[in-house]
Formats: sequence, structure tokens, C-alpha cells
Amino acid sequence: MRKYGAMRNQDDLLLEDSWVDPLDQLDDDVAPPPPDPDEMLVLLTSREAPQRMLAARAFCEIADRRAVEPLINLLGDSCPLVRVSAAYALGRNTDPTIVEPLIQSLQTDFNGYVRKGLVWALGNCGDRRALAPLIHALKTDISAVRLWSASSLPNIAKLAYEDVIATIPPLIEGLRRDKMAAVRSNCAWAVGQLCRELPSNVVYATAIDALLEALVEDEDFGVKEDAKSALLRLGDARGLQMIEDLEMDGLI
Repeated sequence: MRKYGAMRNQDDLLLEDSWVDPLDQLDDDVAPPPPDPDEMLVLLTSREAPQRMLAARAFCEIADRRAVEPLINLLGDSCPLVRVSAAYALGRNTDPTIVEPLIQSLQTDFNGYVRKGLVWALGNCGDRRALAPLIHALKTDISAVRLWSASSLPNIAKLAYEDVIATIPPLIEGLRRDKMAAVRSNCAWAVGQLCRELPSNVVYATAIDALLEALVEDEDFGVKEDAKSALLRLGDARGLQMIEDLEMDGLI
């Protein structure tokens, strides 16, 4: 899944000073030894919120099916730090039983930082039930959630051709209209990923048009570069010719 650094939003202020985002640690080279899973399982049901949070965070590193049910229960915890920890932990301990609870929490949790974790977890599940909620989040949620919705969608949509067809239009819409450049960049990347699953048809051609449009017209250099990278990876003749022409004219 494509990674971007965490984006701040007003919804995140409650967590900002006391939480280290696991998504910011995905590429850490050195990790401490994992905690003891038996000890952490006990702490998942502690009366103390810091202990529940500590235990949930431990299962971001530990894969243990015994933790799935108590982690699902923690999605309804009164403490947002516990909820976001549980979301990330479930993303590391994927199981068919977690998909519906994650979707329900995504639809009801008031905290944008928690919803960001829920979207990431759903993307890791590889379950088609997550497709519609992720598309909805891409269209309607705060920028940090839209960002990770875009990068999560290819993991789900690629499972079925009809899902690829349904997912490309909202990604194109995000690429063209989202106010946040980082979201547009992730949409460009996601469109490129899904085009690999398509034959040369009208949907594919429309997606190539959108990437070319972003390459030429987007005001953000990062978005242009991501659109260019997507086109280069696809090896589309029309896209490659446009890139060559723009480079010769000194426009990119």
C-alpha cells in the first residue's frame, strides 16, 4: 500500500501530543523485541485506558488470532487513543470477522484520526465488503482519511473486474478535484495501479486521459510526478508519447 506521512486535521488534536502513528513507522529499520502476547492479551481488558492502549499497540506488531475479538470490542472504547490503536492492530491481524466491525466504526466514529486507522485496516483486509465504504470515505471524509482511502482502494478493487470499473471514476474525480495535493497524488498512483487490471477499453482510455490531464494541468509538482510515474509504469503508448513531447518542450 502506498504510504504518505500523516496529515494533521482539527479532528486529530486530541491525539496529536500523545500518539505515535504506526503508519509513520512502517519503514523503520530497527524494531524493539515484540511484547509477550499472553501479557498483552490480559491487558486488552484492563480497566485502565493506558494499559488497553499499550496492549492494542502491541498487536500492531504481534499476529495472534486470540486478540481479534478483544480488539474488535475496543473499537467501541470511550478513549480515542484506544480505538485508533485497536484499528491499527486489526489491520495487522486481519480476519474475515473484523470487516463489518471496521465498517461500522468507520461510519460512526466521530474522530478523524481513528477513521484514518480504520481505513488503513480495511485496505489491509482484502475483502470486497470494504469497497463501498472506502469509496464513500474518499468522497466525503477529512483529508487524512481521503488520503488513505485512495491508497487502500486498489488492494480491494483489484479482487474483481467490476470493482475496478466502479473504483476508477471516484479516483479520477479525486485526482481532478480534491483540494489536497497529497490526496490527488494518491489518486494518481491508485488509478495507475488499477489500470494494470484493465484491457484497453473506454475505462482504461478515460483513466489515461485523467493521468495526462494531471500531468499537464495540475499546479502541484508532486501530483505531476505521480501522474508521470503512473503513466511510465503502465507503458501506455499515448502516455509515453505525451511525456516525450512535454519533455522536449521543456514543460515537465
